[in-house]
Amino acid sequence: MEMRLEVVQVPVADVDRAKSFYIEKLGFGLDHDVEYIPGMRVVQLTPPGSAASIVIGTGMTSMTPGSLEGLQLVVSDLGATRTELLSRGADISEIQDMGGVQFAYFGDPDGNRWVIQGATPSVVRDAYLDGSTP
Repeated sequence: MEMRLEVVQVPVADVDRAKSFYIEKLGFGLDHDVEYIPGMRVVQLTPPGSAASIVIGTGMTSMTPGSLEGLQLVVSDLGATRTELLSRGADISEIQDMGGVQFAYFGDPDGNRWVIQGATPSVVRDAYLDGSTP
């Protein structure tokens, strides 16, 4: 059996504001923006290079806007990514080094909280998986 997580709903209060944020500030691509049935708008956005997408919209979820936290975007060069996102106007935290794994944080206009993780070299990742230190 094979299962792939491909779409995650992100609860937002203002779909157009969130759509603009994810496209303009984060560089996500717009896959579609459709209203399947009256009152159900589905906007699917995909981070650059990702196989998984997010969906924002109306009439899809009972989650409170801003209640999502901890989705992680993994990037090969966190410093360069942070610089790019800052230049686009996104408010990204300083980079934190957690013993060889780097993280930065941001929130969307509704307060949904995201994590950007610098990709870890396999030697560091493998050391953490087996409980040793790199």
